[in-house]
Amino acid sequence: MRTPRISESRCRVLLAAFALAAALDLASLAVGFPGGHVIAKPLLMPLLAAWAAARGAPRLLVAALLCGWGGDVLLLSDADPAFLAGMTCFAAGHVCYLALFTRNGSPRARTALLAPGYLVALVTTVALLWPDLPADLRVPVAGYSTLLVAMACTAAVRLGPLAGLGGALFLLSDTLIATGVADWPQPPRPDLWIMLTYLAAQFLLAAGTLRALEARPGPMATYGEVRSTTP
Repeated sequence: MRTPRISESRCRVLLAAFALAAALDLASLAVGFPGGHVIAKPLLMPLLAAWAAARGAPRLLVAALLCGWGGDVLLLSDADPAFLAGMTCFAAGHVCYLALFTRNGSPRARTALLAPGYLVALVTTVALLWPDLPADLRVPVAGYSTLLVAMACTAAVRLGPLAGLGGALFLLSDTLIATGVADWPQPPRPDLWIMLTYLAAQFLLAAGTLRALEARPGPMATYGEVRSTTP
């Protein structure tokens, strides 16, 4: 089911609030101000979820974004149990995305060629990371990576380039996290690049899903909703 859609002005306000929180978070990471990150990060996914809901998003999309919020909050802690719990939240979000994309998207013949590439990327990345990961994280990381790659590939194959780019950026963001856990060399300010790619990923997944649903004839009318005309 889809959530009821509200006024365009409120949608713009929510999107602006998300953009402001994202700018504060990224600026805080760029200048090394952890307090700003702690304040801004928990606001990001609730604001994006509120914007998506205001646009009439399916409940699975809102649920996926709120699972991301749970992961974001848990990963503010450096404790190992919090890392595993955060990974579980993100995994639940990927399950929501997969269910959403499978129900609402249609396979695209050209993009289906991406599947072998994603499979190769999954196997190669896990194989390279495996020896350097802590022993208790190897299986969870491999399982999570499989779910993440399945989500990213399904987004591209069933919903098109916008959501597909979001899935690819999510994969990049989490790969940066995994290489950090494995103690691989990191770029300067790795948290900045992780959050930048993550925020872009979640926004593009949400926007790509909404655009794909708005382009389909029928479903809006089925739920008695007004069709969106915003990009």
